[in-house]
Amino acid sequence: MNYSLDVCWMYHDIMDLYGDKGNMMVLKKRCEDRGIKFTLDTCGIQQKKDLSIYDLVFLGGGADKEQISLIPDLLSRKENIQKAMDEKTFILLICGGYQLFGQYYIAADGSKINGLGFYPYYTDTGEQGKRCIGNIIINAKLDDLETKIIGFENHGGQTKNVVTPLGKVIKGYGNSFDAGFEGFYNGKILGTYLHGPLLPKNPEVADFVITKALQKRHPSFSYSDLSLIDNPFENKAREVLLQRFQIK
Repeated sequence: MNYSLDVCWMYHDIMDLYGDKGNMMVLKKRCEDRGIKFTLDTCGIQQKKDLSIYDLVFLGGGADKEQISLIPDLLSRKENIQKAMDEKTFILLICGGYQLFGQYYIAADGSKINGLGFYPYYTDTGEQGKRCIGNIIINAKLDDLETKIIGFENHGGQTKNVVTPLGKVIKGYGNSFDAGFEGFYNGKILGTYLHGPLLPKNPEVADFVITKALQKRHPSFSYSDLSLIDNPFENKAREVLLQRFQIK
């Protein structure tokens, strides 16, 4: 069977603070290596797009200024984003994108940025400008896949009231200084503060995202259906990082 993956990167021109393009490059390469046709589309402010036609929608991170600039456009798409989720489009959210799917975000200057309100979590600002910065590793369970996710976090926002976190922190901060957990995952969306970007350091997560996206049109498709990619370098890089942080 011939498979294809249609992806829409929302606000690609302003929400790319943490090298989010690298996430798209990894998805494209891992699809093409398997003969999966990969098509990347973009959606900017005031561009008419039906997000429900895509297999995967991606929204990356940006600073407060960028987030504020896109809010009116993002909120105008709420009904269409809900339609996309209802029709099994998978959503990948990094940092600012993750925050904006919650109730609200308090910017560094104290102003309140309304989110889409799909989920009960919300994001406050760190006290006295404190930020969660540094390398981070979490233990995550993505459906049947258990994996360590490696990344870098740099966020002043403190995300709270997360009901279904992505994983348990074993090094770093996570959703907030004392959270002990990081990100959000509920089967429909994966939101995380891990960037740098996320997917080059975590090929299993990249393949998981590909799997979830393919399941929109092929519900019986499973993670194990993806052919293996023989690339010792990506695994060696993970081994080096885990050894550096003395994590088995």
